Amino acid sequence: MAAQSRIHLRQVEAGPMANYVYIIGDPATRKAAVVDPAWNIDGIIDLVRRDGYEIDKILITHYHADHLGGNIMGTHIEGAAEMLEKVKARVYLQKAEAELTRRQAGLSPSDMVAVEGGDTTEVGNLSIKFLHTPGHTPGSQCFLIENNLISGDTLFIGSCGRVDLPGADPEQMYYSLNHTLRNLDDNTVVYPGHAYSSEATSTIGNEKRHNMFMRFRSLDEFLSAMGYSR
Repeated sequence: MAAQSRIHLRQVEAGPMANYVYIIGDPATRKAAVVDPAWNIDGIIDLVRRDGYEIDKILITHYHADHLGGNIMGTHIEGAAEMLEKVKARVYLQKAEAELTRRQAGLSPSDMVAVEGGDTTEVGNLSIKFLHTPGHTPGSQCFLIENNLISGDTLFIGSCGRVDLPGADPEQMYYSLNHTLRNLDDNTVVYPGHAYSSEATSTIGNEKRHNMFMRFRSLDEFLSAMGYSR
């Protein structure tokens, strides 16, 4: 868990795919948002309540079932829909994949709030900015809370999300990594979507120095390393 005086930010590993679920809370109002709830919904809700917070928003980085819930390879994963049965909240998702998210999780339109890059929302007194970072999926998005970035499956520690799945786009991934995220302050703390590294967090500065996917000088070099060409 990372905690700051103005922000309650807890990182929780969940499920067999080493997913990270995040809890963002405002200590002043005790309101909280949960990012990518999946696998163990009762456990997540209990943890939030034990910390003394009330969930009023659900934020989704992208529509894949291990982050959102739904069916994958014949197995049902608990997720946002199950959380909505137990808490009063709405699901914030990127406009580009609103329909994909609705179908995957079995949500109704009234459950959802479609956002675009640059939009903001509030959790208590905290402001969260939505960054549209397509590449892994058309509507992948990251969440910026002061100098903290929850990066989903766009940016991992030392790596990035897959671009060989349906809807993925390596060219968009290049621009998401090397323009949108690279332009953030070097001190921004990175909280990835999976525990794929021995380290739980990093910084944008560290990733710019050490993550090869943020060090290519051109799109063509990036695509070539990924096995693609224009």
